[in-house]
Amino acid sequence: MKNIEVNKQLIAACGLYCGACRKYLAEKCPGCRLNEKASWCKIRTCVHRHGFHSCAECCKDVTECKTYSNLIGKIFAFLFKSDRPACIRYIREHDEQAFAEEMTKRKCQTMQKK
Repeated sequence: MKNIEVNKQLIAACGLYCGACRKYLAEKCPGCRLNEKASWCKIRTCVHRHGFHSCAECCKDVTECKTYSNLIGKIFAFLFKSDRPACIRYIREHDEQAFAEEMTKRKCQTMQKK
């Protein structure tokens, strides 16, 4: 099992931090960015199409984006009390390295809804 490490390359297109994901840590997933099986993810496809690393680089507000605020994302947010838009805001305000450091310190893959 891997340890949680600071690595901005492990930030998913939607703002989740794969570096703290159980599947990534158990070496069952390479992380969203390198996972070719994640081609179903419309957010990942959009980010790659625009040449971005994550939605934080897009000028759109993710809460207004139909691709970002899709049904799967809403179900994920509800089940895991995840606030992915807060992750994107954090990256925009501080940068990817600071986000990876924060998620590593918290030992979690997403900001939690309050």
